Amino acid sequence: MIARILVGLGGTPFTPTAIRYAVELAQVHQAEVLGMTVIDRRRLGALTKASGTAGDAVQEVKRLDVMKKQQEQSIEDFELACANADLQFDVARESGDPFEKMISQARYYDLMIFGLRSLFDYDVVGSAASSDVLTRLVSRGVRPILAVSKEHRPIHRALLAYSGSMESIKAIRRFMQMQLWPDLSVKIVTFEHPPEIAHELLTDAADYCRAFGFEAEVEHVAGSPQELLLQHATDWNADVIVVGNSVKRIWLKKLLGETAMHVIKNANVPLFLSQ
Repeated sequence: MIARILVGLGGTPFTPTAIRYAVELAQVHQAEVLGMTVIDRRRLGALTKASGTAGDAVQEVKRLDVMKKQQEQSIEDFELACANADLQFDVARESGDPFEKMISQARYYDLMIFGLRSLFDYDVVGSAASSDVLTRLVSRGVRPILAVSKEHRPIHRALLAYSGSMESIKAIRRFMQMQLWPDLSVKIVTFEHPPEIAHELLTDAADYCRAFGFEAEVEHVAGSPQELLLQHATDWNADVIVVGNSVKRIWLKKLLGETAMHVIKNANVPLFLSQ
């Protein structure tokens, strides 16, 4: 059960999908929803100063104006969707460091919904790798996160990636306990372990899911998760992938190594990120 949902309204191609998932989940759980926008004016000032030319400064001002208009349109879309669904909702317009603002707001929400490859604007982290945005948020305590793709799809099939670590089973437990979507088909997959260890891990995890009414399919994949997780999700037609994290070390990176960025950039289904 969830009572409060926080959704990022960035005016990006991911925002309409984020709004739709937030509204659908709020209806199922009778939850209230907060839509949040953040504009980092400090970054604008830093870029303007660093650019060194009046022309570059003008372009940055125009870019900020476009971003504000996109966010305002997202707010209108969010308010209309929530009103039509008869939900309790509010909007927070913030300025400053997007990470710090999100961390502050997220303290009292049960689920955060953002785009897989964007939060509030197209270049929110400047020159930093945008793929690291979600893992940075999760490592700072913003979790669980539903990171959505551009295309909305009904959630009927959940793939639970299980490394055998405490962090990954915590993610599975959180996903089961929240009961976000009814009538799910569930599959638990583990990679690389020797067959006897994989069998024990999968059996125990499946027993846990069964306690919540889910008869989970299980599979041990002998190959590397770096190469096979996304392909396995595609082959099984997963609608959401569940992965866990550690405060000290993101489980997604631990599992996928250097391909964590590739997963966030190329996944075409939502990711449920938790601990």
